[in-house]
Amino acid sequence: MTKLLDRIPTPCIGVCSTAISDEVCRGCKRFAHEVIAWNSYTETEKQAVEARLDQLLSQIVGAKLTVFDVALLRQQLEIQRVRYRPNRSPLCWVFELLRAGAGQIQDTRLFGFEVHPGFRALPLVELREMIDQEFFILSNAHYERYVRPL
Repeated sequence: MTKLLDRIPTPCIGVCSTAISDEVCRGCKRFAHEVIAWNSYTETEKQAVEARLDQLLSQIVGAKLTVFDVALLRQQLEIQRVRYRPNRSPLCWVFELLRAGAGQIQDTRLFGFEVHPGFRALPLVELREMIDQEFFILSNAHYERYVRPL
């Protein structure tokens, strides 16, 4: 039996667009049927959704920055009181940090990550928006390729 603390919480961030007929939520990037059925999913099904979201987001974030100190990043997330899922990739943690306060970060190295040279000229707010948009595009592509009914 799964303990309450081991259960996977909803990835919802309160910006759901599936109600306006999007097949992929612009907030959490889950598919509409996953949003609707989430509470009836088994923990294994929820883990599969989480794994897909983690893999797609990590791919996008990892192309733009590097986490060089996971312990420092975790410490900063806790100090800043940013909610993150410890079982997800540290690259996903950085995205949560950027979502919570990209405009407040002056020196990324103090948070355990650095932006790749090709993206350093961008303000972190713009980088966060770029990552979020790419995450949505990649999630849509995944839906179109592997899920969409014929």
